[in-house]
Amino acid sequence: MKALRSIDSTLPRDPRPARVWYTSYGSNMHLDRLAAYIKGGRPPGAAREYPGCRNRAMPARSIPVELTGAMYFATESPVWGGGRAFYDPHADGRVLARAHLVTVQQFADIAAQEMYREPGTDLELVDALTQGRAMLGEGRYETLVCAGQVDDLPVLTFTAPWSLDDVQWVPPSAAYVRFLASGLLSAEAWDMKAVASYVAACPGAYGHWSQQDILDLLSQNV
Repeated sequence: MKALRSIDSTLPRDPRPARVWYTSYGSNMHLDRLAAYIKGGRPPGAAREYPGCRNRAMPARSIPVELTGAMYFATESPVWGGGRAFYDPHADGRVLARAHLVTVQQFADIAAQEMYREPGTDLELVDALTQGRAMLGEGRYETLVCAGQVDDLPVLTFTAPWSLDDVQWVPPSAAYVRFLASGLLSAEAWDMKAVASYVAACPGAYGHWSQQDILDLLSQNV
């Protein structure tokens, strides 16, 4: 098992870094899925092709981390069906995640593709890095959150502008639950029981997916 990297919760000193830790708590924890966002192509289970990043190099490193807050499932995913994962940094709890070391340009291109937009436009990160949060738009993944830093580089993710109590929770599909849980396992920091218990307790999944249900999904061939 890999050791969790501790996140320094203080905001980065450098407001214009060259690289950031793009921190995924959803399907992009899988490097093979993230590769489609970086190199272009159609990731496993997806219904569309992604154009990829301007810089097609894969992350220099990927590390397991835990964010303060909560993951929940809401809205309707056109790719997976059912609810998709969002992050509320102000809620109580912890979020199991995987941080990928990428360039600032790659982070902007990944964020664009998450919003079904063409990559190629750099993001202004100063507000997110100096204030911890920045709304770039009203879209589902257009709110940037800086959770702190690892090795003096920002830990950045994106989520919705609302909180988990402001939206209706939607149960995730079996395919999404299995993919997300197996992505957590690929980080090699948590065992199957810990992952299954965590996902089953997330709002939207709770009451619809039990720990045993998720363990059964993980035991199936993907």
